[in-house]
Amino acid sequence: MASEIVEISNDPSVLSDGNFWALTATFEGELTLVRFKNVRKEEFPNYEWAGSSLNKWETTINKEQYCEYVETIREAIAAGDVYQVNACREIFHQGVGLSLAGLFGRLISNNPAPFASFLSIPGLEIASASPELFLKRDGRQLKSSPIKGTKKLNSEAFGEKDKSENIMIVDLMRNDLGRICTPGSVDVQNLLRTENHPGLTHLVSDVLGELKDGLTWKEILAATLPPGSVSGAPKSSALDLISKSEKNKRSTYCGALGWIHGDQALLSVAIRTFWKKNDDILRFGTGAGITWGSDPLSEWEETELKARKLISIAEGHR
Repeated sequence: MASEIVEISNDPSVLSDGNFWALTATFEGELTLVRFKNVRKEEFPNYEWAGSSLNKWETTINKEQYCEYVETIREAIAAGDVYQVNACREIFHQGVGLSLAGLFGRLISNNPAPFASFLSIPGLEIASASPELFLKRDGRQLKSSPIKGTKKLNSEAFGEKDKSENIMIVDLMRNDLGRICTPGSVDVQNLLRTENHPGLTHLVSDVLGELKDGLTWKEILAATLPPGSVSGAPKSSALDLISKSEKNKRSTYCGALGWIHGDQALLSVAIRTFWKKNDDILRFGTGAGITWGSDPLSEWEETELKARKLISIAEGHR
């Protein structure tokens, strides 16, 4: 629990001062770094959340448009331009004037997540139930655990499509970490392991490496953002296709969220995340990884599956 903001910065060079900084990075690369006066271990307080009024959600991309987006990606794959792209949309509800603190309390009670995070600063609130590790740093040791593969809890085993998609992103993360880690130190552990979360099972792999000497946080973040699991492979081609195809900037969704304290850090991929700016629009992102073997309707349903429980919690249900 951190309180009493001392400084807000967009300059990653401040991270070298050895202080504790909260970090949010948008998918497009905008950093917001927040230094607090007080940092302590403490349970999150209970706040009220009037979710019963949330019953008219809208989406930036409807089912037909999303299926067309999937086909566009498949055409790009067939042309050899890209191998995999994470296709996303935003679900939103207008006229939400309340703080997201109450929503976050409901999330941690009804959908516990290993990287749950709440950030409230002027002009931005984020309530995240992220299950995915973007970067953990302990001295020179780095770890990333990309998620690729999602199914209903206790349903059928993961198929070849999910496995191949996961391996593609593992290769991408190996490449990203290879840019900042000592040669030969990047390794993959626990390839294609499964993790159970509320209502869902994910396919996860761990990528580890040892940082080169003398690297700054600016260099580390530049080499790894946005997270590979929510962009695609090759990353540059996937980002270009995403920017041409998605109506809205992803902003907070699919960026990074967490903290940095000297040579220690814990940053999540900002998925399963609600956020709100000054416009009083409550936003939630959802998406799916698209490969040549993707079925458009199945991918649409995956975006619905990922959103269903958390939207229900926002509406005041369990």
